[in-house]
Amino acid sequence: IVLTGGDDHLWKTWGFPDGNILLTGEGHTDWLSGCCFRPSGTQLVTSSGDTTVRLWDLSRSGCILTLRGHSRAVRGCSWHSCGDFVASASADCTSKIWDVNSERCRYTLRGHKDSVNSIEFLPFSSTVVTSSADKTLSLWDVR
Repeated sequence: IVLTGGDDHLWKTWGFPDGNILLTGEGHTDWLSGCCFRPSGTQLVTSSGDTTVRLWDLSRSGCILTLRGHSRAVRGCSWHSCGDFVASASADCTSKIWDVNSERCRYTLRGHKDSVNSIEFLPFSSTVVTSSADKTLSLWDVR
């Protein structure tokens, strides 16, 4: 299974080798910039130009949580390996760490001087790496 998101505001899961669409999710109001499966495989997270991050339940193809707090487009998202936290990177020069259980922003990471374009948790770690249009990479300890 492959997961994609695009300018049509939709995410899709595709089966291989046939290449058929298995699921489609709609709810964002602008392009999708990122999408990835929760480590358990039962949910996914998406980020969008509409400034939101959304969690989706694959069994229902429906949005179960919308995370709001960025003031500009969200450029990327990723799951922590434990599955309890989501990270987001935004054109508003910040990144956020979201606690999906409490449905709140746990931390806002400030320091980049331009759009934060990607974010990833290092595997089995409390360290996050971000990349920015300010031509820097930053490592963050989010404990």
